[in-house]
Amino acid sequence: MSTRSRASVAGSTLVEVLIATLVLTTGLLAMAELVRLAVASNLRARTGSVAAILAAQKMEHLRSLTWEFDVSGAAVSDSGLQSSPWSLQRNTPGFADHVDAAGVIVGHGVEAPASAVYTRRWSIEPLPASSEHVVLMQVLVTRMRSRGSADRGAVSRLSGDARLVSIKVRKVR
Repeated sequence: MSTRSRASVAGSTLVEVLIATLVLTTGLLAMAELVRLAVASNLRARTGSVAAILAAQKMEHLRSLTWEFDVSGAAVSDSGLQSSPWSLQRNTPGFADHVDAAGVIVGHGVEAPASAVYTRRWSIEPLPASSEHVVLMQVLVTRMRSRGSADRGAVSRLSGDARLVSIKVRKVR
């Protein structure tokens, strides 16, 4: 057997090694990109989940407030259910709070403190077709970031935000 045929049977050529290295590198780069996408997706999901939990907590609080008639038929309500139709568009005292990453309220004012990660706004308004015995309650939780048109008065929900809507009807005690 000649040396030429023995070399082709016994080992790989430099071209084969380079092609194998190229295929392996391409696969590793594709996997690295998939890992990056998975991490970004998990972060978006976490942000949305925390916002939904914060919105649900506030909605539960609003739903627990008194909104009923007493035995004489007079309307009775907690002060937390006063009308605030524009409070979803801007931070309104008494209808907004600021929450840090751990879910702790760090402020209630118009301006968010530096430690705030989320802003939670809520509104209470009478349902137009039902006199003043039914109220529409809305909670909007947004992440602290530039929100484009949402910061200029729109209340559209962006990715990572949570918005809950409920109604409350006065009941007889």
